[in-house]
Amino acid sequence: MKNTSVKLWLSLGLGYLAFSYWYTNTGGPLTAAEISAYSEGYADSATEKQLEALVNFMQSDQGNQFVMVNLLDMNPMPSSSPEYNSDMDGMSADQLLGHYMEHMYPALFKRASHPLFFGTAVAPALDIVGIEDARHWTQGALMRYRSRRDMLEIATNPAFDERHAFKLAALTKTIAFPVDVRFSPADPRLLLALLLIILGLIIDRVLLRYR
Repeated sequence: MKNTSVKLWLSLGLGYLAFSYWYTNTGGPLTAAEISAYSEGYADSATEKQLEALVNFMQSDQGNQFVMVNLLDMNPMPSSSPEYNSDMDGMSADQLLGHYMEHMYPALFKRASHPLFFGTAVAPALDIVGIEDARHWTQGALMRYRSRRDMLEIATNPAFDERHAFKLAALTKTIAFPVDVRFSPADPRLLLALLLIILGLIIDRVLLRYR
């Protein structure tokens, strides 16, 4: 029975290490070559300010996970958008955004990136300082990325450009900015460790009864 207990904890430990290895960026920060390649890829589609912000974002990479904070104001009449076209006939703003995100979810989960939070606004903004037209938002979301490299690999997927018009038609305005994660009690690595410890203790207790 002692060997069985050892095998149990060894299996749980190895499973946890495998998950943590996949969930944690082990590729380090973006290299100078990668930064140059991604910059060239955005050179034609981004404005000078957008490109400058992107380069600063890449150059400050330390190889850590981060969370993209998203504020969304859904368009109640997508057909009024300049981006609206015949492929979008009859689609609501939620359907348009869902179609835009459809190709991203598999790419996100493949790279250990996923939504952390999604919710619907229950009131206009209660505190606004220094900005205009920021009172009304309809949704908020937090998206976890394993690394900046993972985000850029997803964003440069050709399907992203093909469906970008669907996002523009779905929204009247949006803000998205990255935040470094210093601590999160909802980190799956912490939650999984606690779950496996509890599971191991339960199984070990059951095995003890049959000794």
